[in-house]
Amino acid sequence: MNEPEEPLGGDSQTPPTSENLSSQLFPSVISVLVLTLLTGCIFPLALAVPARLFFSRQASGSLLLRGGSVTGSEQIGQNFTKPEYFHPRPSAAGSGYDAASSGGTNLGINNAKLKDDVRALAEKYRKENGLGSETAVPIDAVTRSGSGLDPHITPANAALQVPRVARARGLSEDEVRRLVAEYTQRPQLGFLGSARVSVLELNLAIDQFGGAQPR
Repeated sequence: MNEPEEPLGGDSQTPPTSENLSSQLFPSVISVLVLTLLTGCIFPLALAVPARLFFSRQASGSLLLRGGSVTGSEQIGQNFTKPEYFHPRPSAAGSGYDAASSGGTNLGINNAKLKDDVRALAEKYRKENGLGSETAVPIDAVTRSGSGLDPHITPANAALQVPRVARARGLSEDEVRRLVAEYTQRPQLGFLGSARVSVLELNLAIDQFGGAQPR
């Protein structure tokens, strides 16, 4: 005698029981707890403890001091506008170098607004530094970094600012160039990255060398 066929559309699945739910829930909860422990506790500690032991200054923010007070960090740029200081790369972070609004312009290379911005920044840079219209302007002087907090400029950018800073400080250009060379950081391991000048460190050194000036 043939078995009766199961009606079409019938539910052939076994209704879930409390025992089945427990067998699925328990591994899920354990997985979340284990991953939280590994990625939220053990892994951060594995990085933080060696960093504090062997790179305590960097782990504390690479802070720079002047007169015993913190004046900034090696890793975060600041906005300098007075002629007696080297000026940083333009910033789109908030009103400029705002760490709470880090970010770039996000404008594409063919964007008309970006082209107008570059032209305006180039004109401003030439005017500030007494340069002729034929003088090529370094790319970092007319473009904004992705973070808006870049603490460095290129040696070419610093070199074009030397005459202005020297005049404002009453120093010789050779003296200022020596300071620029001293605070020029070479590529890591000789080939990683490119040469760069720390603007904040250089300006603090100039304050010490040529008399502190209000910013």
